[in-house]
Amino acid sequence: MQKIKAAVCHAFGEALTVEDIHIRAPQMGEVEVTLDAVAICHSDISFAGGAWGGSLPAVYGHEAAGIVTGLGDGISGLSEGDSVVVTLIRACGTCPSCAGGAPTNCETPYDGDHGPIQTVEGGKLHQAMATGGFAEKVVVDQRQVVKISPDIPKDTASLIACGVITGVGAVVNSAGLRAGQDVVVIGAGGVGLNAIQGARIAGARRIIAVDMSEEKLDVATEFGATHGILATSSKPWRASYKALGGRGADAVIVTVGAIPAYNDAPKYLGRGGKVIMVGMPHSGATAEFEPVMLAAVGQGMIGSKMGDVVIQRDIPWMVDLYLQGRLKLDELISGRWSLDQINEAIADTKTGAARRNVIVFDR
Repeated sequence: MQKIKAAVCHAFGEALTVEDIHIRAPQMGEVEVTLDAVAICHSDISFAGGAWGGSLPAVYGHEAAGIVTGLGDGISGLSEGDSVVVTLIRACGTCPSCAGGAPTNCETPYDGDHGPIQTVEGGKLHQAMATGGFAEKVVVDQRQVVKISPDIPKDTASLIACGVITGVGAVVNSAGLRAGQDVVVIGAGGVGLNAIQGARIAGARRIIAVDMSEEKLDVATEFGATHGILATSSKPWRASYKALGGRGADAVIVTVGAIPAYNDAPKYLGRGGKVIMVGMPHSGATAEFEPVMLAAVGQGMIGSKMGDVVIQRDIPWMVDLYLQGRLKLDELISGRWSLDQINEAIADTKTGAARRNVIVFDR
């Protein structure tokens, strides 16, 4: 067992505690990664706040990048010293979903209570989201790791692990957007900006950003939005129709977990359009819509988990786009913080002003 520093959640809704924990060596099919950076996702904050329950004490964090420093048996395609992105997508590779090309919906459960980390006293410590990235090191399944070019900075690369693949993937994979189609993106935060980028890369005709903040709408135009609409305006879907030349959108990407956004999302659709549900409200929250309206004009609503990505296929493509200057990633980072500052970084993220805050490790 190695001793490392980690930010531990002991009680939902309370500050994380930076403390020593133990992490074991990688076993069959596992990889040890010494982290350079881990980004703070709103999902981490929601979990730590108790929005979806879970086991405690726990180490959250799932948007990470670093260097491979240990290999278990049975590893191929990775070597010590490789630069990698670490994701929460732990896919078994053999269940019906994995075999059918949908690894984000892997049906094989993972018990984070019996993962590679423990308290220094040898007690249970939950590896949240199969990652436990708010720590100096992680030990994860090899299928969660993707080798990347060392030319991309690790703080930038960490964003790809969740927010980027979720936003870009929602447009490219889940919506299957074709060149010339129109998109509305509700929410211009970290995931929303990446959905906007995905729409731009896919060749969307017009991209409408909808948000409650004028400042965020200004940023959205920098990432490729052609129009910005305040969600607080009266019937904002009417302004969207006008911007699209009197028609509804082919796809509406909801990137926030706000119920009002889900209630309004179908109103932006055109005939045959579909709502892509990305943002995750708290458990028990419900939305309302008129099924007859969707049925009458062939519309639909589908969930998108992690952008329906295949990480070994999609992450290298996105890294390459970044290296070509076609995918904005550096601009997504609002602040860089040390692990000891994680509670301040989380508080800053909660304000809604940050695009992505990143914890960086000095090695």
